[in-house]
Amino acid sequence: MSPDHLSQDKPRRRILALDGGGIRGVFTIEVLARMEGMLRQHTGKNDLVLADHFDLISGTSTGAIIATFLSWGMPVDAIRHLYSEQAQRMFTRAPWWQFHRGKFSDINIADMLRSIFVEEDGTPALLGTSRLKTLLLIVMRNATTSSAWPLSNNPNALYNQRINADGSPSEECNLNLPLWQLVRASTAAPVYFPPEKITLGKQHFEFLDGGITAYNNPALIAYLMATQPCYRVGWPTGVDRLHLVSIGTGQIRSRLNAFLRRILGNLSFAATVPSGLMDSISREQDMLCRTLGRTLHGAPIDSEATEIHGLDQFSYVRYNREFSGAEVLAAEKAHGGGFSLDNLRMIRFLTEEGQKFGEQVQLGHIL
Repeated sequence: MSPDHLSQDKPRRRILALDGGGIRGVFTIEVLARMEGMLRQHTGKNDLVLADHFDLISGTSTGAIIATFLSWGMPVDAIRHLYSEQAQRMFTRAPWWQFHRGKFSDINIADMLRSIFVEEDGTPALLGTSRLKTLLLIVMRNATTSSAWPLSNNPNALYNQRINADGSPSEECNLNLPLWQLVRASTAAPVYFPPEKITLGKQHFEFLDGGITAYNNPALIAYLMATQPCYRVGWPTGVDRLHLVSIGTGQIRSRLNAFLRRILGNLSFAATVPSGLMDSISREQDMLCRTLGRTLHGAPIDSEATEIHGLDQFSYVRYNREFSGAEVLAAEKAHGGGFSLDNLRMIRFLTEEGQKFGEQVQLGHIL
């Protein structure tokens, strides 16, 4: 990571925040492709990558995978290719005797991440690697301590100190954790994938998907990490000094299945609770960003909150596509399955929708 990414002298800082959403991350990738293409045309640099433009890239779950790839310096087309080629392998069913750990085996996704995030000499890259080109924020949930863990590669962060106060090497420095393992931990969605076990010094933790924290939409925590003194980055605020671009994975409103409603009664309401909570929290994070910042672009939060006057702490753009009930039903009928995190049959549909939605991207939104 270049020291310039920590310097406070740069006149304008840019943050990119990527939501979680499983295979729906292909929607995000198409929006990112549009952004990268526009920036290449604007600068005349055909090899520009988004790590050249953004100073801090944050992500949760599938957003953490994409964010880390981007911070690694990958062009978006390479990330698109990885998702296309690896999706079937990443969602490989676990053998029946391991089904209690999750629907899918974590072996293939771990192998893929482990093969990519390596140093030049082939050793595993750590969170503190110099190969990351930007500040990176990965959100996960520590199931052992029941707390959200937003980890960054900021060398000044409290728990990223390599040397203890007595001058001895720290055994509990987060920068010494394998990068691939942190990304894998952020994607350990309950029911879908088993937890990721990580040892830090003499402590052993189990981590789950960051999507079950308040930061499945990591835009707000990225802003806080960049500006709050406790995180030791210290970027100045203001619409001319700080710019935040947040991208979702496509959003649907949880709805009741009429057939199940008749059979199960109130139990059918319970089935909508997890997805309903995640949707509500994501919208709340979006609303908080609009309240704190000045919104340049973003669909209305709801039919009442059509316009929010913010506090001008930063300029803010939110790209996300809400699919109507009719659109969801039509897509499910055409492709099979639902908008679940693991429905690979939706990849083509979500890719096409991401490409169409990407037409909303304007250069003024991302500079």
